[in-house]
Amino acid sequence: MTTTQDYTHEAVALLQRLIATPRVSRDETAAADIMEQTMTEYGLSPLRHKNNIVAVAPGYDPELETVMLNAHIDTVRPVASWTRCPHSADIVDGRLYGIGSNDCGGGLVALLQAFRILAPKAHERGYNLVYVASAEEEVSGKDGISSLIPELPALIPGFNMQMSRGEAACPHPGVAIVGEPTGLHPAVAEKGLMVVDMTSHGKSGHAARNEGVNAIYEALDDILWIRNHRFSKVSDFLGETRMTLTVINSGTQHNVIPDECKMVLDIRTNELYTNEEVFSIIRDNVRSDVKARSFRLSSSRIDTSHPIVQRLIERGRQPFGSPTLSDQALMPWPSLKLGPGQSSRSHSADEYIGIDEIREAIELYVGILS
Repeated sequence: MTTTQDYTHEAVALLQRLIATPRVSRDETAAADIMEQTMTEYGLSPLRHKNNIVAVAPGYDPELETVMLNAHIDTVRPVASWTRCPHSADIVDGRLYGIGSNDCGGGLVALLQAFRILAPKAHERGYNLVYVASAEEEVSGKDGISSLIPELPALIPGFNMQMSRGEAACPHPGVAIVGEPTGLHPAVAEKGLMVVDMTSHGKSGHAARNEGVNAIYEALDDILWIRNHRFSKVSDFLGETRMTLTVINSGTQHNVIPDECKMVLDIRTNELYTNEEVFSIIRDNVRSDVKARSFRLSSSRIDTSHPIVQRLIERGRQPFGSPTLSDQALMPWPSLKLGPGQSSRSHSADEYIGIDEIREAIELYVGILS
């Protein structure tokens, strides 16, 4: 009989292979190959769309709720301050070191083992179970989960999670568990992201003659409004929607009045505003030209009354709001983040995941879905 310890051992072995394989966003083919090969060896009949790998529990029934288990295979690039090889996959004092071990290799391999345990009897428990190892999460890339979602009905006949948050398109809309590092507490809300380019305009002239209209001065009122404005709707989990001016570029040389001032706004939205609503507020209150690079990275939230959240609360897990972005932002159905590791370790030098954290994650995933 296979034990949790056996599944943990296999999870760690898989994660070591992945750590040893460079898999920076948009260059994850080798890692996707490893995932597909491993899932085939497990007898899971994986499906593939680009570098996204999918497994479906037997007996998929469109009339049942679908539970999706999701984590990403890609990583950021290693920072310069690593003191060990980022791809060495060393285990020291119960910690597995390596790039992507915490974000989110631990969740990726733990969810896969939970899927293996749960899949044979998921249908008997009254739900469908789908596992998705997604690509390009770290850059919210076009070939990641956003490209996979429209293909799911073709890959999985009768797939029934195509819906907008809060608007059931089928009797059982389903839920996704995203394996980002949360200390195994449920992140029931996640901030969205919108980047806005702003341009103020003036008229060039000779600085010595005090000619022209200085575009930097024209931007000052807008800069002050950005600094001082507070969005009125405050989330219990995510707090305020915040915008931060992060880049300013203007001028060509010291003696020319600049006729253009370009600025960049980083905006983190809570679930009480859509990105479109925030953009409209900005546009109506500044004189500069404004253009959003994208509206697609939305904030998300799942109600704490959801049965999975309630099961986690019963196990002493505390719901919270997450400031970091994940594939949740691209999912049109309810979701929560729940994974081993700590967000503070993500993208850092000497990143690691605890072996016990992986084991505990497998046990928790199985426990709340059994």
